[in-house]
Amino acid sequence: MRLCSMALVSSLIISSYGQSEKKKSYKETWESVNTVNAAPDWFKDAKFGIYAHWGPVSNAFVGADPTKHYAGWHGMKMYEDGKKVKTKNGKPTNNYIHHKDKYGNPKKYGYKHIIEEFDPSGFDPKVWAELFAKSGAKFAGPVAMHHDNFAMWDSKATRWNSMNYGGIDPSAELKKEIESRGMKFMGSFHHAFTWKYFAPSHAHGGINPKDYDLYTNPHSVDSDTPDEDFYEDWWAKLKEFIDVYQPDLIWFDWWLENMTEECRTKFLAYYYNKGLEWGKDVAVCYKETTFNEDAAIKDYERGRPNQPKENTWLTDTSPGAWFYRPGAVFKSPNQLVDILVDIVSKNGLMLLNVPPNPDGSIPDVMVNLLTEMGQWLEVNGEAIYGTRPYTVFGEGPTRLPEGGHKIEKLKIAYNNKDIRFTKKSDKVIYAIVMDKPEKETIIKTFTTQIGVLNSKIEKIELLGSNETIQWERNEKGLVISAPSSYLSDYAHAYKITLEGYTENDIGGDTAAHVD
Repeated sequence: MRLCSMALVSSLIISSYGQSEKKKSYKETWESVNTVNAAPDWFKDAKFGIYAHWGPVSNAFVGADPTKHYAGWHGMKMYEDGKKVKTKNGKPTNNYIHHKDKYGNPKKYGYKHIIEEFDPSGFDPKVWAELFAKSGAKFAGPVAMHHDNFAMWDSKATRWNSMNYGGIDPSAELKKEIESRGMKFMGSFHHAFTWKYFAPSHAHGGINPKDYDLYTNPHSVDSDTPDEDFYEDWWAKLKEFIDVYQPDLIWFDWWLENMTEECRTKFLAYYYNKGLEWGKDVAVCYKETTFNEDAAIKDYERGRPNQPKENTWLTDTSPGAWFYRPGAVFKSPNQLVDILVDIVSKNGLMLLNVPPNPDGSIPDVMVNLLTEMGQWLEVNGEAIYGTRPYTVFGEGPTRLPEGGHKIEKLKIAYNNKDIRFTKKSDKVIYAIVMDKPEKETIIKTFTTQIGVLNSKIEKIELLGSNETIQWERNEKGLVISAPSSYLSDYAHAYKITLEGYTENDIGGDTAAHVD
């Protein structure tokens, strides 16, 4: 016999509701921070974000030979002369040669001289934010602090900041403009690596001790153990940005995994508790083994998995160099759309870098690229935003042979036999054909011979088109006849509406339950 009074039910509901409404606080332990909802719904729905690698180092490459390779870590590589700082071939790096030609010997004209000439006269936060919104991005923000220890905000935690050198607070100005356009605000932090980044500067000597707050305290090139001052400075800058700008997302570059677990769990607990205080769901992205997939969102640099992942993840990538380069080569909008589609089909998001000109203006090639992506998303965004992975991520001949970081270096060109899937519900799925079909599209995954699709198809539509789509499903697959025209030369999304799966309840009178 089962007895359950309405009073008892009511009291249980009220008790449960009260517990769920009570704010939870996080402790500085893995056990505690691992209970967070690492990927909130706004993040899962967003799919596409933008950040910008820009700062004093952007100007360092002005005048560089566009036919030569320069490492992106200029503040590190500019000190590698092959003598005081050893190199693989025993020769000075191109960064060292360029810096010496442009500024002089780095012992006398160090990285701080690059900072002193920072001129952000072309920066316009409204232009930036408007372009980001036009691109279809749902979250955006600055590289708040790169490896060079320079704060792209009006910092009180360090004198090496964009207000003291440049007279602007790009973080405050971008936050205002980005949020006013309905996007979430983020900031990225790369300054864990500063300990290694500026180690070669000390090999040359000549650094004034008063400037150790930029270059870190003297240590050897092979030192992997930051000192107490470094830990204090690292936290003070990060905490200040969190407190002042209240970002929705904090993104970390690598090397933080080499710092203590205590500093990492301290950050997570502090930031997640701040999110509770602000009344919003915040998110953290990381590389390598800095955190884990229960506590934060894993990031792949210029890469991605070759199969779907249960936990939502992120790709950070750039269409060209990370920072401004003369003569830089950029990916095409078509390539970036295909990468985005492949990422989303596997439960991921794309964080795309914009490398502004040294003065902070956006290069025309990036304006065109982001505009093209926005136009594609305006038509096909229904198959991207707010979707979740389908039963299988895709089909076709073009696959990544392996997953992980830097796999974008592989030359991959998707064609019209490559198809990726997403879904909005069990009744709405999307098949995105990665290039313009010539005649018909055959989706083999939906053949009647296998049981992937066990629901009647009610209709098929081509996003952006009013044309009636002709189709049939047979042993070959789902055969979709090509429409008379397409809106672009990029990927094309078919919306497939299903009858949906249902099960019978027993219900009825008592006799129905008797065998």
